[in-house]
Amino acid sequence: MERISDILLDWYAREGRDLPWRRTRDPYRIWLSEVILQQTRVAQGMDYYLRFTERFPDVESLAAASEDEVLKLWQGLGYYSRARNLHAAARTVVDRFGGVFPVTPDEVRSLPGVGDYTAAAVCSAARDVPCAVVDGNVYRVLARLFDIDLPIDAAAGRRAFAELARELLDERQPGRYNQAIMDFGALVCTPAQPRCGECPLAARCLALGTGSVAGRPVKRGVAKVRERWFSYLHIQALGCVALHRREAGDIWQGLYQFPLIETPGPIGFEELCAGEEFRSWVGESWRLTGSAVLPRHQLSHQRLHAAVYRLEVPRFASRAAACAVPMAEVGERAVPKLLERYLEAQE
Repeated sequence: MERISDILLDWYAREGRDLPWRRTRDPYRIWLSEVILQQTRVAQGMDYYLRFTERFPDVESLAAASEDEVLKLWQGLGYYSRARNLHAAARTVVDRFGGVFPVTPDEVRSLPGVGDYTAAAVCSAARDVPCAVVDGNVYRVLARLFDIDLPIDAAAGRRAFAELARELLDERQPGRYNQAIMDFGALVCTPAQPRCGECPLAARCLALGTGSVAGRPVKRGVAKVRERWFSYLHIQALGCVALHRREAGDIWQGLYQFPLIETPGPIGFEELCAGEEFRSWVGESWRLTGSAVLPRHQLSHQRLHAAVYRLEVPRFASRAAACAVPMAEVGERAVPKLLERYLEAQE
């Protein structure tokens, strides 16, 4: 009987996607693509990959950049901890490995933000190290093919899938096999409306035989979504605007934003401007020149309800003055996506 790996490799030779990071053995560029594509579709990530490789053609140039520049180039991709880890990992490669990107699993895994999946993907694609990848696509293919009901978000399930992935790995060409099974999950064995009628593995798919395709893979449960209410103060004075950098411990660390007042629920402007925090940012003399309710912004486990109030003041209060920048420089700062859309609408 033909091996599963051979069937997948034959399919990949015919149907696999031609992507720029698959035309190179440079571990830096392969790693860069993997970080960008975490929780990001290829169609969205492609432009970011091309911009990053143009601006940072090697790991030394990425390491030499400022964090602000990296975050600005990343703007719009979300999950900004990936960008900070990307930058920290590049500096680690320069400091610890002399600017030569490592290609052994343990060394790659030692880099900031790199886990088992990314280390396996980089080492197998760059040097054909026999490491099996297990990402969302692989979980789905294996769960359906073998009709596995172990939750993929539980430790026992992750161990079982990792072991099965290693058993199926084609060690003659592990890099190509890993790309094949990931592409197969992305193009054929999709989350919704899988192309079972065109699947070369349909005769072996246990979930298809039992009618459980839609229920595989299994997850224990989805985390409760947290609702948050943001009121941004777009404070302007003398050709400048108050724009401060978000600190650690919350979403969007290191990105810039207007002064923010977060409340436990919806709040009207009259109530907002009567509060002490509003006065600490704006002072006693101000004029409201506009407002905008922003589209609801969905993060993985948070739902943001935001509004922006545009205010003119004769001079900044001390708190706002400490973070005032010329209006012409606002576009140079990395801001969250919902504020990027607001700023684009002001142009």
